[in-house]
Formats: sequence, structure tokens, C-alpha cells
Amino acid sequence: MTDVNADQVTPDMVFEQMPTALDQAHAGSTNATIQFDLSGDGGGKWWVKIHDGQAESGKGEAEGPNLTINMDAKDYVKMSLGQLDGTAAFMQGKLKIKGDMGLAIKMQSLFKRPETT
Repeated sequence: MTDVNADQVTPDMVFEQMPTALDQAHAGSTNATIQFDLSGDGGGKWWVKIHDGQAESGKGEAEGPNLTINMDAKDYVKMSLGQLDGTAAFMQGKLKIKGDMGLAIKMQSLFKRPETT
């Protein structure tokens, strides 16, 4: 488990770090756009585009996403920090996926967890 307090991390912070957290070895030839619709406190809409072994992220609606993830903002932060298992969240109904299920599964290995001290 990581010792980062999820209450001190916002979705904005997570999405800001995503491009640098992309694991290029796992990304390979992945070419996809992922929309994140997060609800609750700190919620909003963000997108991540993966192409040519690179990633970019931003706030708002993505055009024609391959995958849309719906989740509570606090749960998403916990999942991104490794404090909530994505599969368990999906099974518990905390994570809803629309679109490319294979991409959703692959996402777990596309991004490295934040470094903690």
C-alpha cells in the first residue's frame, strides 16, 4: 500500500501527472482516447489521449473517445494511487465502463503509480 493520503490528492493532480506516468513499454502502439466522467466532490470531466508512445491529458470532453470511465472522483483518486483495485471497483459497481473493455483492462498497466516517499 502507498502512504499517500488520497484526501490530499485531487483528480486535477492525477490527470496532470498522467502523461509523465505513461509506461511507454506497455503503451507500444496503443492509439486511444479515454474520457473520464467523475462525480461527487472534486468531480468533472477529463480526457487522456495515448498515441505514438506518448500521452496527453486535459480537462473537458474528448471527441469520439474509445473508452468512457464513470466513477466517483474520490474513488478514482484511490484507484490511481493503488489504494482501490480497479477490478474490485468494477465488480462493486463503483466503476462503470462504456466502450473498449480491452482498453479498460490494459489501462491498469499503461500508467505507473505515483512515486511515494
